[in-house]
Amino acid sequence: MKKFLLYVAIILLLTAGMAAAADQSLLEIGADYRFRYDILSGRVHDHMYINPQGNPAGSPAYAVWNNSLMLDRVGLNLKANATEDLAVKARLIMYKVYGHQSMQPVQFNYFADRTYGPFDGTIGHVPSDDMLKVDQVYATLSNIGSVPMWISIGRRPSTGGVPTNVRLNYEKQGVEGDIGLVTDYAFDGATAGYAPVITALPGSYAKISYGKGFDSGFTSSANTLKDTDFIGMNIVPYDTNNLSINLQAQKGFHFVDRPGDIAPVPNNSYHDEPYAWIQSIPPSENVGNIAWWGGLVMGKVSDLNLFLAVAQSKTYPTDGQVSGAGLLWDTFHPESKQSLVGSAIYLGVRYDIKSTGTKIGAEYNQGSQYWVGLVPAADDIWTSKLGTRGKVYEIYVIQDLNTEALMKNAKAFWRFGYQYYKFDYTGSNNWMGASVKISDLDVRNTVNVQRLEPVEYAKDLYLVFDVLF
Repeated sequence: MKKFLLYVAIILLLTAGMAAAADQSLLEIGADYRFRYDILSGRVHDHMYINPQGNPAGSPAYAVWNNSLMLDRVGLNLKANATEDLAVKARLIMYKVYGHQSMQPVQFNYFADRTYGPFDGTIGHVPSDDMLKVDQVYATLSNIGSVPMWISIGRRPSTGGVPTNVRLNYEKQGVEGDIGLVTDYAFDGATAGYAPVITALPGSYAKISYGKGFDSGFTSSANTLKDTDFIGMNIVPYDTNNLSINLQAQKGFHFVDRPGDIAPVPNNSYHDEPYAWIQSIPPSENVGNIAWWGGLVMGKVSDLNLFLAVAQSKTYPTDGQVSGAGLLWDTFHPESKQSLVGSAIYLGVRYDIKSTGTKIGAEYNQGSQYWVGLVPAADDIWTSKLGTRGKVYEIYVIQDLNTEALMKNAKAFWRFGYQYYKFDYTGSNNWMGASVKISDLDVRNTVNVQRLEPVEYAKDLYLVFDVLF
């Protein structure tokens, strides 16, 4: 009984301390809740695959669908002003499928960013279970030497960047965020930035970043893998509510053949046992480097929001391979073992009707044959649309709840939308293996044997209810 009373007293004291801190703006607490309902349908093109006996076999085209995918997501946000000019931020997320404690219902063998399960860079951004996961936690030291400079270290806020926030109806992240077409991946790393006060260039800043994509562990004769590291630079010469210009470049070194975390994935014998599951194997080979560069212009004219983003990727493959596949090449397509440049474009518009709280938007993005997007944490169910080698069309309507907010920064809204993916090439959101035209696949062509199911088109009719408080 004494222990119980002691625990109660501790909880009460902590609660009182947190409330006092909050009153002094030293501790800020926020949260968000999301319900999502998706009606999914698509078609897999006929193709060749390797059967469980290791022999090529043909698979005719077939349709796939899920008419009642329901998801719950809860986020907890914390910010503490620990000392003068030092702040710590954290975000925890729980994201799950109704009726499941895994992502199996959305994890079939179609796209690499979903097939390999919730790995380090997508934890909390793809459905998994009902546990709160650390999405972000980092400390930022500002005003260094009384100069507008900052240093930040920890698990970075490198997801949900501009301009993807327009469709999600969220505020843009500011100096902490990235261009969503170039990066949508949860990194552990550090950033150093400088934000000079220039009258002609309001809101301008620049930063350099480092991220750890994979730690290879102890090096030995049995383990010669190298770490996967990233460096990047972000320059924003102009940033206001009505106009923002953003430039970003980054490079990843020593990519491994698959994500570094062991997670359940579909069995390669999916054609015979579509729901047989095994454990994935850890990375076994470094396959090369990838570089990205891109730019974004976004602005607002009266109640009309507009944006245009463009980006390119370039691969630098080595001889590293696993099961005959390397960085955008395989043994059936050795001619693609060279530096390949991919490109992507992303544009959108949203019109806000203030009198009713209604927002109507449309987006389009397209990726070329060799486009490699570092965007697996995106808010899409089939696969990250910004990593698509093909075209994606999306329309949506957002309706704010016109009710009085009882909490600071509280808001709630519905979002109803439709996505249509048209895949022109194989390998969307994947850097392993050669990318070929979907239309060139058939049940007899053994040159274009596929490791993942080649979806030719996919649709998603969705309804989202968001509450931020």
